[in-house]
Amino acid sequence: MITHEKGPAIQAMFASIAQRYDVANHLLSGGLDFIWRRRVAQCVRRWNPPRILDLATGSGDLALTLRKACPESLVVGADFCQPMLEVAQRKGLGSLVVADAMALPFADSAFDVVTVAFGLRNMASWEGALREMFRVLKPGGHLLVLDFSVPPPPLRWIYRPYLHHVLPRVAAWLTGQKDAYDYLGDSIEAFPCGEAMCALLRAAGASLARCEALTGGIVSLYVAERGVGGGNGA
Repeated sequence: MITHEKGPAIQAMFASIAQRYDVANHLLSGGLDFIWRRRVAQCVRRWNPPRILDLATGSGDLALTLRKACPESLVVGADFCQPMLEVAQRKGLGSLVVADAMALPFADSAFDVVTVAFGLRNMASWEGALREMFRVLKPGGHLLVLDFSVPPPPLRWIYRPYLHHVLPRVAAWLTGQKDAYDYLGDSIEAFPCGEAMCALLRAAGASLARCEALTGGIVSLYVAERGVGGGNGA
């Protein structure tokens, strides 16, 4: 679990890699990150939501994918790291907000869909962040969480050495920030996945929650619906 005290360190870490973040993502995932984001957009497109919040939007890649898939929707990107949002702005994203996921500057029930890709894992409290996401989500709306997970054997036996040894070295060469990618592996190992994450989603306010394993379980996509009778976990 990332504590509140680590928030400034996480913010500084992302600021330090902002300019090379996309290159590192595409190379280290072998381009699979494009497929993962398209899968999220496919799910969202089915609902044709008027208003989408992409939380922890970072450099804006998911927000751009959502905007392309849902051209009639308003897509708002929010992140607590200004240098990352500056990268997103240069890509043509206009509706960007500097915001802490633990205290979002949006009204209750403001959005029809909330997405968060590879960001929940870094937040000060997973449970608190999820409750805040459900607060700004309309009853009956959908929350989609895309994040890394540790796959089952036999892929796990290959993945863990890559995650903890190969990836940090390659990332250090690309970004000059090896520590950021040492942190990545540790945070993935600690992050709940599968039914454990679905249980967190239900406790935070989801009436329904399901997990879809992508790329053999290297990444998991969680799709949750906010309950219509309340749903902020209170």
